[in-house]
Amino acid sequence: MSDPTLLILASLAGGDKHGYAMLEDIDCFAGVHLGPGTLYGAITRLEQRGLICPVKSVDRRRQPYTLSANGRRYLREELSKLNPVVKTGLKRLSHS
Repeated sequence: MSDPTLLILASLAGGDKHGYAMLEDIDCFAGVHLGPGTLYGAITRLEQRGLICPVKSVDRRRQPYTLSANGRRYLREELSKLNPVVKTGLKRLSHS
């Protein structure tokens, strides 16, 4: 899975993070290396859609984000849609 939207939302489900921390987290849990342009473009779109929100920070260089209630709901819905695909794929692999 390499969809930046789901990767960013999954990262923020673990707690508030700034961009670089998201990049490291996504690389760690998904093995996906997002470029800064991809990350920040997706962050902008997610913020515009109300799925994430900026968090006040004393560090002006790093803007942390948090998952909104709508973002949490969207992530849950999207992951539940993937579940049948994963189950079917794993079941079929076990029979081949």
